[in-house]
Amino acid sequence: MGLRLPVVAIVGRPNVGKSTLFNRIVGKRLSIVHEQEGVTRDRVAMETDWAGHQFFLVDTGGYIPQSEDTIDKEVRKQAVLAIEEADVIMLMVDTVVGITWEDEEIVKRARKTRKPIVLLANKTDNNALENNSHEFLKLGLGQPFAVSALNGRSIGDALDQVVTTFDEIEINEEVAEDVIRFAIVGMPNAGKSSLTNALLGIDRQIVTDIPGTTRDSINTTFKYFDQQYEMIDTAGLRRKAKVSDSVEFYSSVRTQQAIKSADVVIVLIDAEKGFVSHDARVMEEVLGAGKGLIVGVNKWDLIEKETNTMRDFKQNLVDDMFELRHYPIQFISTLERRRIFKLVDLVKNIHEEQQKRIPTRQLNLFLEDVVARLQPPSPQGKEIKLNYCSQVAVEPPVIVIFSNYPDLIKTSYKRYIENRFRELFGFEGVPIRMSFRKK
Repeated sequence: MGLRLPVVAIVGRPNVGKSTLFNRIVGKRLSIVHEQEGVTRDRVAMETDWAGHQFFLVDTGGYIPQSEDTIDKEVRKQAVLAIEEADVIMLMVDTVVGITWEDEEIVKRARKTRKPIVLLANKTDNNALENNSHEFLKLGLGQPFAVSALNGRSIGDALDQVVTTFDEIEINEEVAEDVIRFAIVGMPNAGKSSLTNALLGIDRQIVTDIPGTTRDSINTTFKYFDQQYEMIDTAGLRRKAKVSDSVEFYSSVRTQQAIKSADVVIVLIDAEKGFVSHDARVMEEVLGAGKGLIVGVNKWDLIEKETNTMRDFKQNLVDDMFELRHYPIQFISTLERRRIFKLVDLVKNIHEEQQKRIPTRQLNLFLEDVVARLQPPSPQGKEIKLNYCSQVAVEPPVIVIFSNYPDLIKTSYKRYIENRFRELFGFEGVPIRMSFRKK
């Protein structure tokens, strides 16, 4: 099954408490909260969960119908797109103020989508105000949840309703068991769509010099040497400061979803621009999701080369991000179609590595050898013992090592164990989770 997460958007007119609700649900103060109307202009999205259900929660600016103010029009456009892109709509109204014509306009817009709508009558801070919430039955969306985003009143009940609607939505995507899924991500204009076209041998997407031409994630299935692949080309993870319009914002959300649903992720970087901090952040996101990683250095045909140009470029990448020494770096040219199918070969190899299980006996022999070569440091005068280890999961592989003092094991020693583990067992291109637990 695919892993695309539902998108839940919080919408409503200005100053009804959308950002306060968002912050309470995600548990972090990401959205600016202020009594002044219209403080939230950009959308903020974060993956969160409730009652075992994961989803993307999106905060939006206040919807002001018919306003000709430039900022109001832009915020309205963002809110409209939030409604269109969401799988579930959390529509907020204000119990203290009552029904306004803006509320009625937003309800009309939301109902046209025929998507599940959960109505929240916010600022119901006490029982006396709860009676006021019944007024919103006139909106035709059923009994509203009388909530208080400020003090948390009945938020859990509303979220229970939100997650039950997930069963009504086609969230999961059927994927054949023998299909390997890989995503192509990276900065805009790094050549993602060009790579898609080159691999398929057809021009199926618009490719221009204008960054951000591709807006949606597009999936294509193809066969290569009797192996079925599903390729996800995305709009690219933008620097957050550059995510200025609503279409790009949702492209970024879809890219994050593509990473979650892929087995392996190819991060394309532009050889001419070199490795930038944003490339590192994208790779950290891929590794944090436990996905296989390939670094594709595109536009290599545009680089003037000397004897060691490729070697030096690769070394610079590893110097900038030390973890990359464990992940394949492939130099390609989508324009000249050079070495592009090496990427597909690497995808298959990494997928096989992701499935690998090391027998417990071998792991414990490995652990004995690791300790014999280098004893763990003894902080606070306590002798640390590594008793035994076992692999408990794949995709990504999780290795559990039991110790008498797991919390005292230094990061440098953990890194030493992982390096020795990779030397012996491989797992190139695959993030490894080393878990140290109390015996």
